[in-house]
Amino acid sequence: MTTKIERRLKIKTRIRGKISGTAQRPRMTVFRSNKQIYVQLIDDLAGKTLASASSRAIEGGNKKEQAAQVGAEIAKKAQEAGITTVVFDRNGYLYHGRIKELADAARNGGLKF
Repeated sequence: MTTKIERRLKIKTRIRGKISGTAQRPRMTVFRSNKQIYVQLIDDLAGKTLASASSRAIEGGNKKEQAAQVGAEIAKKAQEAGITTVVFDRNGYLYHGRIKELADAARNGGLKF
């Protein structure tokens, strides 16, 4: 019997075998903790983080609203860096709830994935 964490890591490994980020189309990876949500734009070829955003500076609202604000913030930072398309890495989490809110807000902000 596998635990929830082991299951997520297995899914994460399977996803990361298929996708990779470049400077023109970086990987947008999401980390979700119990209280916060973090997102990074990563160039895997150079091993660099191009932009990042988190819910740590955001006050008020529930977790879904905070995730939507983080998605809008990363879209704005990506536009400033000249990035229009990304590869979405949900990091083994289900595309539901906070992850979906973040992705939808990033799409509304102008990112394509």
